[in-house]
Amino acid sequence: MSPAVPSFELLPGAGTSPVILHVPHAARAVPPEVRAGIVLDDRALERELDHIVDAHTAELAERAAGLARVVPWRFVNRLSRLVVDPERFPDEREEMLAVGMGAVYTRTTHREVLRAAGTDPGPLVERYFAPYARAMTEAVADRLAAAGRAVIVDVHSYPTRPLPYELHGQGPRPAICLGTDAFHTPGPLLAAAREAFGAWGDVGLDSPFSGTYVPLEYYGSDARVRALMVEIRRDTYMTEPGGPAGPGLERLAESLAALVDAAGAL
Repeated sequence: MSPAVPSFELLPGAGTSPVILHVPHAARAVPPEVRAGIVLDDRALERELDHIVDAHTAELAERAAGLARVVPWRFVNRLSRLVVDPERFPDEREEMLAVGMGAVYTRTTHREVLRAAGTDPGPLVERYFAPYARAMTEAVADRLAAAGRAVIVDVHSYPTRPLPYELHGQGPRPAICLGTDAFHTPGPLLAAAREAFGAWGDVGLDSPFSGTYVPLEYYGSDARVRALMVEIRRDTYMTEPGGPAGPGLERLAESLAALVDAAGAL
């Protein structure tokens, strides 16, 4: 069966822009055939979505794109990460398997059962994860061909207080956390991000979340693909959990647009 909404969407930017704003965790949609495999009742599922969704980050990326001098590309997941999480490794390399949150989650943010024991992740990986990965790989290849480089800026958010699923929740929780990769995050890109979000005052590095998203075809092998994760603490722009956005969203859009412009010029 096909989902009621597209699995993902690539929104074109300027032909010369190397920047892709990647928004993987903003959606709440769960297709009926996937919902059937989730053991939570409807109320519990809505509560889980409140906690797990990076609410309003798609709107944030859209606003930032509108403010940027050169419009970036946007790759937006239109389905919930409870369907598949496109940023996980699809194999035993994924450390979040330890808490039931590999590419296909079997546990919730509070480490409760999400899917029945013995659930085969294969069909969901084939139906949703693999096409997403291919499309993102193609989007990066297109930017490399057009601009000679690609800059992936991952747009995420995280709760003010750690949730039980977090493996590294004991560390600092700054207003802005910049996730980096030793190979794909060059110093000038990190410096540009620090400056762009400098007005927030509290900009940290790789805590409580670290790393970046790069398609596996390029991961660790092609330095033309640059990447940075922007994790935003949710109390800076919204009511937690799962509530409306506030005035901080516009300020964040201005900061993200500044990063887009700087990254595109590097």
